[in-house]
Amino acid sequence: MNYKDTLRMPKTDFPMRGNLPNREPKMQERWEEMNIYEKVQQRTEGRPLFVLHDGPPYANGDLHMGHALNKSLKDFIVRYKSMAGYHAPYVPGWDTHGLPIETALTKKKKVDRKKMSVAEFRQKCADYAMGQLDNQRKEFKRMGVRGDWDNPYVTLNKDYEAEQIKVFGEMAKKEYIYKGLKPVYWSPSSESALAEAEIEYQDKRSPSIYVSFRVKDGKELFGGDEKFIIWTTTPWTIPSNLAIALNPAYNYVVVKAGENKFVIAEDLLEDVAQKLEWEDYEVEKTFKGKEAEHVTTQHPFYDRESLVILGDHVTTDGGTGCVHTAPGHGEDDFWVGKQYGLEVLCPVDNKGVFTEEAPGFEGMFYDKANKPITEKLTEVGALEKLEFITHSYPHDWRTKKPTIFRATDQWFASIKDFRETLLEEIKNVKWVPRWGETRLYNMVRDREDWCISRQRTWGVPIPVFYGEDGTPIITDETIDHVAGLFREHGSNVWFEREAKDLLPEGFTSEHSPNGEFTKEEDIMDVWFDSGSSHQAVLHQRPELQRPADLYLEGSDQYRGWFNSSLSTSVAVTGKAPFKGILSHGFALDGHGRKMSKSIGNVILPDKVTKQLGAEIIRLWVASSDYQADVRVSDDILKQVSEVYRKIRNTFRFLLGNLHDFDPSANTVPDDQLEEVDRYMKMRLNNLVKNVREAYDNYEFNVIYHQVHNFCTIDLSSFYLDFAKDILYIEAPDHPRRRSIQTVYYETLTALVKLLAPIIPHTTDEVWEYLPGVSEESVQLTDIPAEVAVIESEELKAKWDHFMDIRDDVLKALEDARNEKVIGKSLEARVTIVPKDEQTQSVLKNIEHLHQLLIVSDAEVALSHPEAKAYDHVDVYVEKHEGDKCERCWVASDNVGEDADHPELCVRCATVVKEHYEN
Repeated sequence: MNYKDTLRMPKTDFPMRGNLPNREPKMQERWEEMNIYEKVQQRTEGRPLFVLHDGPPYANGDLHMGHALNKSLKDFIVRYKSMAGYHAPYVPGWDTHGLPIETALTKKKKVDRKKMSVAEFRQKCADYAMGQLDNQRKEFKRMGVRGDWDNPYVTLNKDYEAEQIKVFGEMAKKEYIYKGLKPVYWSPSSESALAEAEIEYQDKRSPSIYVSFRVKDGKELFGGDEKFIIWTTTPWTIPSNLAIALNPAYNYVVVKAGENKFVIAEDLLEDVAQKLEWEDYEVEKTFKGKEAEHVTTQHPFYDRESLVILGDHVTTDGGTGCVHTAPGHGEDDFWVGKQYGLEVLCPVDNKGVFTEEAPGFEGMFYDKANKPITEKLTEVGALEKLEFITHSYPHDWRTKKPTIFRATDQWFASIKDFRETLLEEIKNVKWVPRWGETRLYNMVRDREDWCISRQRTWGVPIPVFYGEDGTPIITDETIDHVAGLFREHGSNVWFEREAKDLLPEGFTSEHSPNGEFTKEEDIMDVWFDSGSSHQAVLHQRPELQRPADLYLEGSDQYRGWFNSSLSTSVAVTGKAPFKGILSHGFALDGHGRKMSKSIGNVILPDKVTKQLGAEIIRLWVASSDYQADVRVSDDILKQVSEVYRKIRNTFRFLLGNLHDFDPSANTVPDDQLEEVDRYMKMRLNNLVKNVREAYDNYEFNVIYHQVHNFCTIDLSSFYLDFAKDILYIEAPDHPRRRSIQTVYYETLTALVKLLAPIIPHTTDEVWEYLPGVSEESVQLTDIPAEVAVIESEELKAKWDHFMDIRDDVLKALEDARNEKVIGKSLEARVTIVPKDEQTQSVLKNIEHLHQLLIVSDAEVALSHPEAKAYDHVDVYVEKHEGDKCERCWVASDNVGEDADHPELCVRCATVVKEHYEN
C-alpha cells in the first residue's frame, strides 16, 4: 500500500501564485458584469448613510502615486462602511477648468487660439478635459476603486455650473461679493490674478538693496541734509515708491556716518552699520516714529515726493525700520497708503512689463528691470548697498514661475464678514490628524478676502452685468436666469451671446436708461468651482447628503479644497459642508525626495499595476503611516509583495485543509471544541475587534501589521504547523480534526472579510473557493463585529502561558539542532521541568503536548540533571531512539507492533485499517 494515498493532504484549485496583473482585470470584468456597485447599494439601502465626498482630482495627465494613495484610502473607508452597517455611496468627481488645460492645448496640442472664437476654444478645452477624465477613470478602476463611475460629478457639467452660479448669487445677495482695486498675487506667466491657495513658495535669488531718500521737508524735525534708508529685495518696485513707513512707537535715530546723516530704527543700528560697513558713526538725534509723520523725502530718480507715513506693520525683524511703500505692489502698502490718500500706482501690465508710468523703463519685463534700476540708483548716488540673497518667494503653483503683487480691479469674496462663523464651524469638525484643526483655524483667522476673479478663458464666468454707468448688476432675477441658461446650454452660452441676450426678457435697470448692458469677461477661480461641490453634488444628488461625513485629501488641501468648500458652504448655509476631515501626506521616493522626472525617481501606478498588481499598491497604502509623507520605491513594494505572498499562502493553506469540510454538516459547536481551538478562536476574536477598531479610526497600518502578525505568528508558526499531524494523519471525521477545521473555516471567513476593503480582488477570488457561502461576492457581506466564542479568562491565561513555555522549548530545540543532537524537531524527545506551580499545572492539564510542540515525545518531570535553564522551564532534548513512522514521520517506540503494517506506528496502523483497507 502507498501510505501517501491515505493522508488527508491539502487540496485546492486556488492558485499559489497571485499573477495579479493578469487575474485582476478578469475579476474587474466580473464585477462589471454583476454591477457590483449597484448590488452593494441595493443591499445596504435603508441603513444609516455614510458619505465620503470625493475631492475632485484635476483632469489632466496620468495618475501618480499621490492619486493612488488618495483613492485607495477613500476606497478602504467606503468599502469598510458598506460592510459595517452603513449605506455608503461613492460618487467620484473631476475638476475640469483652469489654466493647465488651456496650456496643454496651446503648447502640447499646438492649438492656435487666436484663429478661433472664445467659445470654440472653450469647446476644445472641454473635449480635452473629458478625454483626460476618461483616461484617469480607467486607471482608477484598474486600481480596484469601487464607485459610481458611470455617473461621476464633473465641474464642467451644465447642472454643476448652474448650481455654482447659485452659490455665487447667494453670496452676492448677502453682500459677501464685491469688486475692488487691491494688490493681489499676480502671475505674469499666467497673465492672471491668483488666490493664496494657488501660491507655493520656492527659493529665489534676488538683489538685496539699501536705498537712501533725501529729506525734502523736515517739518522742524530735520535740518534737510538727512537721508532715510529703506531696504528691499524688489528693486523693480522703486519706480512705484510713494512713501516710507515708520512704526509710530519705535525709536529712530539720525546717525552720522562719514559725510552723511542717515535715519534708521534705533534697534537696527548695529545691524545696518555692519551691513553698510560704517566704520565710525555717531548718533546725533533720537526721536519717536510718530514725530516724523508727514515729513517728505525726494524720490531717488523721479521728480516727486515720497511721504513719511506711520504703520503698525513695520517691524525690526530685518531691514532698517523704514519701509519702502508702493501701494500698487503690496498688501500692507495698499492699506496704509489708503489711510494717507496715496495714489495706487501700478506701472506694470498683465505680462509683467513696465508701462509708460515708469519713465526710463517702459517695455522692460519687471525682473529684467532690476539691473537698470539699480544702475540708475548708483548713478544718482542713492544706492547704499547691493548684494544678492536666496530667499523663499511666492511662485505660481502651475507655471512654477515667480509671482508679483499687483493692484488691479478684481472680484473678491469677503471672508471677514463671516470669519467668526467659519472659526466656530472649524471647532465642530472631527479632525484626523488633530493638528489639522489648528492649521485651518489659523489660515482662516489670518486670511485676507478671497480674490475669486481670473483673467482667463477656460472656467465658469462671473455672472455679472454692467450698466451704462459702469455699476455692476447682480440680482436674484439675473442670477436665476443665468443659472437656467447654464443648466440648459452650459456656461459657453455666456461667450456665445451678447449681454442683452443673457438677461431676462424685458430686464431694465436704473443704471442703463438706454437699455444698454455689458457683461463681465473674467472667470471664477477654479477653487470656487470645486468649493461649490457641496451645493452641486452633496445637496443635489439624492443618494448623498450635506454635510458629508468625511472629506479626505492631501495636506495641501487645507489651503485649497477644504478652505474653499468651508468658505462657500458657511457663506451660503451657515454650516461646514463636512463633519470630519482626514488628511494624508505626499508620496515621496525611497530617500524621502519629491518625485521628479529630472531626478528620474518617478514611480507610476500604471507601471506598478502592470508589473505587480493593484493589490500591491493598495497593500502599500495600507502599510503606510499616511498622515505623514509616505515613501515608495521598488524595494518597499518588494517588501509589501512578500507580505501579500504570506497572506495569500495563508489563504491557500486554510482552503486546502477545508477541502472535505462542509460547514453545514461538520461544524463543531463551541462547547465541544478542543481547548487549543477555542483558544485560537479567542485569538481570532481579538484580531477582529482590533481590526474593526482600527478601521473605525482610519488606522490601516494597524490592520496591515495585525493581520500580517496573525498570519505569521499565530497561524503559520503555530496553529497551521502543529495541526498538520492531525489534519493529514487522523481519519476524516476525527473529532480533533473537525474541531480544527471548524476554527480554520471561521478564521478564513473572518480574514477574507477583514481584508476585503484593502485587497478586494484577492478576497473575492478566495470567496469563490470558500465552501458554504451563498453570496456571489464577499463585498455583499458584513464584517463581523466579533467572532462567536465562549470567552474564558482562565482558558486564555492558561494558553497564553503555554505559548511562553513553548517559546522556551523552541529555543531548546534550536540549541540542540546547533549542537547536532537532532536534525528535525520530530527526531526529538523532550523532558520539561517546570520552574513553578503555575507552569506545572498548565503542562499537566494539556493533552497531546508532543503534537503542540512538534516533537515525537514530551515528558513533564520534576527534575532532570542535564536540563538547560530557560525563562519558565528547564528543558532536556535528546534524540528519540524509536523508529520513524513512514506515514506520520513521528518517531515512536511502537512502530512495527502491528504486523500488517510494520513501517507504521500503532496510531497510523489503526487509521489505515479502519478507513483505507478494503
